[in-house]
Amino acid sequence: MKNKDVARLYSKYIMDTYTHLPISLVKGRESRVWDLEQNEYLDLFPGWGVSILGHSPSKVVSHIRNQAGKIIHISNNYYNHLQAKLAQKIVKIAQIDAKVFFCNSGAEANEGAFKLARLYGAGNRYKIITMNDSFHGRTLASLSATGQEKYKKDFEPLPEGFTHVPFNDFEAFQSSVDNETVAIMLELVQGEGGINVADYDYIQRVKKFCNERDILFIADEVQTGMGRTGKWFAYQNFDIEPDIVTLAKGIGGGVPMGAVFAKDKVADCIKPGMHASTFGGSPIACKAALAVVDTIMSKKLLNNVTDMSKYFKGRLLDLKEKYDLIDSVRGLGLMIGVEVKDKGKEIFEGCLANRLLINLTQGNILRFLPALNINKKDIDKAIIILDGVLKEVQR
Repeated sequence: MKNKDVARLYSKYIMDTYTHLPISLVKGRESRVWDLEQNEYLDLFPGWGVSILGHSPSKVVSHIRNQAGKIIHISNNYYNHLQAKLAQKIVKIAQIDAKVFFCNSGAEANEGAFKLARLYGAGNRYKIITMNDSFHGRTLASLSATGQEKYKKDFEPLPEGFTHVPFNDFEAFQSSVDNETVAIMLELVQGEGGINVADYDYIQRVKKFCNERDILFIADEVQTGMGRTGKWFAYQNFDIEPDIVTLAKGIGGGVPMGAVFAKDKVADCIKPGMHASTFGGSPIACKAALAVVDTIMSKKLLNNVTDMSKYFKGRLLDLKEKYDLIDSVRGLGLMIGVEVKDKGKEIFEGCLANRLLINLTQGNILRFLPALNINKKDIDKAIIILDGVLKEVQR
């Protein structure tokens, strides 16, 4: 079977919900993947940030195999010792006294956060302020929370209760608060929005205001969590404690998983029967996530993120000096964006043709979310490919 044969089957049997690249990936190891025709690619956007340790990391694979031979699924009305162990680890690395709820995706985690916030509002407060250019998921409520109109088209009417304000604008946030406001929700680094990093002072002012008004601070860490920014969670770069945190993507190392954790004052609002997730926190997913946490710790990957972030940004800034096409390089940790003035699609397609897998968001932001264990050799190879593509495109 060839890549084009898979494409034909998709056109007949699969709903047309994605813009597909013309390759069918069948194997991966660390930052390398291979397609059906055995073409090799360097992947610096593995699984949309899901494969945070690269593809098929050995400890995750062995944990999954081991657990599959014992028990795969347990309904959540029974105790699951793996959930208990994982929740304990998450609370420890989060450095917040909190309780955890396990689910399957980022959108589901955010839905849980919305419900927790409304419970905390006790029927009197329900409004949540979110940011322009934010992205919080594809369910109806998370779409309503998302501050990008293009994702909402054709799905109105959406659930009410969400107000969008400009990112990094404290006055706009402050003026949007009323007596029915219960929470603010934001990404410390906007991913889909274009790798926009929150200002430190802005976050400090928002958190102080929230504390004074008893407004919950919800951090959407679906993309930024689990070491992506050089800390376990992005909020730790800003010296704050959110009231609610959502995460997904990298937590399972490739296995579908999400979670929401909240301080006790919020978590204690929810009671049995108010919320659930049939597959949330399955033994397989928890075992994989425990392997992710253990690997990040044992391999000291947070240090690697900091070191490789500095190196990668430096190499990209060298390209900025060389090519007028590049407008800026920004990001936090290994969540990096290169803003180009135009020809973003041509650059993205040129990288794909040269077997470098990256992402293009907002039409002009080249987005990189490499594995946390990326090395200089792979970064150098990516730079060589990108250099060649930029040279060709700028002619």
